[in-house]
Amino acid sequence: MTGAAPPRRAPLPRVLWPLLFGNFVIGAGVMVVPGTLNEISESLQVPVAGAGQLITVGGIVMCLGAPLLAAVVAGWDRRRLLALSMLWYGLLHLASAAAPGLASLLGLRALALISPAIFTPQAAACVGLLVPVEDRGRAITFVFVGWSVASVLGMPLGAYVGGTLGWRAAFVLVAVLAIASGVWVWRAMPDGVRPPALSRNAWAATFASRPLMLCVAVTVLSAAGQFVLLSYLAPWFRQSLGTSTEALSLLFMWFGAFGFIGNVLISRHIDRVGVDRTVLLSIACMALTFIAWPLASLGLLMAALVLVPWGLGCFASNSAQQARLVGIAPGLASASIALNSSALYAGQAIGAGGGGWLIVHTGYGLLHWAGLAAMLAAVGLSALAARSAHKARMAAMSASPAAR
Repeated sequence: MTGAAPPRRAPLPRVLWPLLFGNFVIGAGVMVVPGTLNEISESLQVPVAGAGQLITVGGIVMCLGAPLLAAVVAGWDRRRLLALSMLWYGLLHLASAAAPGLASLLGLRALALISPAIFTPQAAACVGLLVPVEDRGRAITFVFVGWSVASVLGMPLGAYVGGTLGWRAAFVLVAVLAIASGVWVWRAMPDGVRPPALSRNAWAATFASRPLMLCVAVTVLSAAGQFVLLSYLAPWFRQSLGTSTEALSLLFMWFGAFGFIGNVLISRHIDRVGVDRTVLLSIACMALTFIAWPLASLGLLMAALVLVPWGLGCFASNSAQQARLVGIAPGLASASIALNSSALYAGQAIGAGGGGWLIVHTGYGLLHWAGLAAMLAAVGLSALAARSAHKARMAAMSASPAAR
């Protein structure tokens, strides 16, 4: 006699779909600048490194805005907050599309990226109030699929539209999607969703935890290592290989597809492999691409092959980092994950700024070596974080009443 089949899990509520779509639009808008960097540089008649500072400014705004704005909007109804943030995103992208020069575009870009600092963390925070406790992990993962889809479709689509119709058209496309997203959120979200604000004690305990702060530092280093080169992939491919708009879009899609595959593999095997090893493996995959990067100049096929390890590790590393943070201190997860998001954006700003400096002073030749140095530092710091977390667990076990 066979045992009873496990009960089927109930489908997730439809209200999560507009949150997923909102994250897709947010991701597409964040990545629209790297995808259209060539066109922005040529249209505004500024060096590529100068145009790349749009990524730096955006990273700074998102890094500082995520924790600061979380306190400001703590009491807001999430239906209004999320819908208005997407409307803001759309209107500021429309204004950016009309910017006459780099200076005005920098200011408008900074204002536009207030929305990602609000929407993504606040959408995740309100999921717990929209689904039963047993479905929260599945629901949060579902909502964040939007970012993964943006990596596969958003950046290539922006690069294609920007390359064929101009970067302003790509910004208008993001604006239209953002306004549509805001309308969908407004129609789907119920009134009265107000997650509890993070307490000062939670923030203080997070900053006081050595294992957590070491993990956050790993995120800064790995993100900086990636964005030294990722920010300038479009001009690198044009200069080194004379890549067409269509080929560049396909390369970005190829890269994003392996990012999606890496995330799926991690979600299936992380419990068996362990979070610490998974983070190290993901960063090592990305480092492998930076080591092999000189081979990318041999042709499009070789470039596509070189991008594979980077794609497999890029999104997987951050997913594993978030799982590691939750495992180290479950009670501080809200604060530590918010801080990790800020660290990711800080790394973007540091990498884009550092990459622009290198291009101005040495050209494109040292970008991948700078990225590799940051990745190797992240590997060392990740191992240190794992040891620190292990020591903290042993100390907690020895101090517990059950251990006496």
